[in-house]
Amino acid sequence: MIIVDQISKQYVPNQLALDNVSLKIGNGVFGLLGPNGAGKTTLMRILATLIAPTTGYVSIKDYNVLTHPQEIRRLLGYVPQEYQLYPHLNAREFLDYMAILSGMGHARHERVNEVLHQVGLAEYARRPLKGFSGGMKQRVAIAQALLHKPEVLIVDEPTAGLDPGERIRFRNLLVELGLYSQVLLSTHIVSDITATCAHLAVLKHGKISFHGAPPQMIALASQSVWQTTVPSRKIQAFQRDYTIVSSVADQNRDTIRVRFVTHKSNVPQDAEAVEPTLEDAYLILTGCEE
Repeated sequence: MIIVDQISKQYVPNQLALDNVSLKIGNGVFGLLGPNGAGKTTLMRILATLIAPTTGYVSIKDYNVLTHPQEIRRLLGYVPQEYQLYPHLNAREFLDYMAILSGMGHARHERVNEVLHQVGLAEYARRPLKGFSGGMKQRVAIAQALLHKPEVLIVDEPTAGLDPGERIRFRNLLVELGLYSQVLLSTHIVSDITATCAHLAVLKHGKISFHGAPPQMIALASQSVWQTTVPSRKIQAFQRDYTIVSSVADQNRDTIRVRFVTHKSNVPQDAEAVEPTLEDAYLILTGCEE
């Protein structure tokens, strides 16, 4: 169990990056969802023992992050939002080098082979990293985090910038890893959460606005998601009144079919309620009408 109890983080006076955040995180893949600047990376860095909270208590596997950081680091694998590789090395050389730095002996050769197969890079092991795609580089970053068989894996915005195919492969890998370890996934991409997480929290302006299972979050958007057709000439006025989730133009009729979210009761008369999705609920929780 990972316990986050009323932690706050202050970098500058009168401005909190995290404000009284509390979470309990169990096994499997847990998602931390929120817009850029919400405080996700700050929380991930606190859990990874890279920075200390200003106030509050955090424990991982009963170890306090402030008093037992070395014990926690032995349990953790961490993939930060920006990860630097050595482009002149191939994947096997890079992982072998990282294993040496972490103090692994001759057994590292077998472990490097294991993680290369685990992340689906065995056949590319001797290819220079400079020729790897974004998704392949992310898998190398995961591989180095898995070298010491961590019980907890923290990944921060891992699919940002990946193409759809690479994103799917990476998400499938995270689900597989979550079968035998705790995986904490930080992202602003709702589809990553939908595809991987049984539980999640939404962070907004440094505060938790939701903590639970995806169906519970979706239920919050009940009767708040609508669909209607708007004349093209009126679409800008419509955008000022409502948050549009998606729109499809019909050029023959000069209209736009829109899906929108709102808490307002005065929706257009011809609008029809539709089943909400996790993305709809996320827009509502993060302040779609602010």
